[in-house]
Amino acid sequence: MITLFVGAGYTGARVLQRLPGAVAMGRSRTGNERLDLDNDERLRVELPEDYAVIYSVPPAPDQPGDPRLARFLALLPHPPARLVYLSTTGVYGNRDGERVDERSEPRPESARAERRLAAERMLAGWCTGQHTTAVALRVPGIYGPGRLGTDRIRTAVPVLEEKDANPGNRIHVEDLSRCCIAALSADVPDGVYNVGDGDHRSGTWFTNEVARQAGLPPPPTISLAEARQTFSPMRLSFLRESRVVDTTKMRDVLRVTPVYADAADGIAAALAEEANQ
Repeated sequence: MITLFVGAGYTGARVLQRLPGAVAMGRSRTGNERLDLDNDERLRVELPEDYAVIYSVPPAPDQPGDPRLARFLALLPHPPARLVYLSTTGVYGNRDGERVDERSEPRPESARAERRLAAERMLAGWCTGQHTTAVALRVPGIYGPGRLGTDRIRTAVPVLEEKDANPGNRIHVEDLSRCCIAALSADVPDGVYNVGDGDHRSGTWFTNEVARQAGLPPPPTISLAEARQTFSPMRLSFLRESRVVDTTKMRDVLRVTPVYADAADGIAAALAEEANQ
């Protein structure tokens, strides 16, 4: 069965390494088939009767809902056997550090998370009507080679003091690619799956660990009160939300155990890969 990866960017490039027969579709050069979901009126690839889709295109930031996903679904000549959608753990909103799992009611607090939840629901309804299996992977922060924040460390961008920092939720791109491929299996039931490494040490810890392993000076730290005066609105929106995302279902049902369950190991692997590029 052929797989289309729609929105082939950072994660897509890693998935394609594991699925060499897949077709990548997107605006970037990673895609081997051009697709612009803001403008295109047709797909530029013929689809076999039996195919699956991994969809990672973000909703447009200036529109409610997800017209891009709606356009993509309308372009399909016939439904796929399975459609895997990369969503975000941001749909849970702020839980003041409490644990959430897939049974927790979504409470998105940012417009971008509201759009992702709307996309999840649109996709679930469409797939039900088309008798297609829908799997939504709720993804936290993605890191890996080229995504460690070393440029910010070198320019001494401050981080929160550890006492003010929230629990971390993240996943190495290699483990995310394994989750994407596992979700294509016919043995995986439809529904929502949280993904992550299960290492909930803070973003402050993560940045300091990157600095330590990369041999860079640790970044300066500031209080939450100072951050409210100096951080961008986007960065502050992430700081306002605190939660611990449970990934038991990923391990037990999706049957993916993260290779980099310890983020320190993931950082080391990412730095080693960067050094070999």
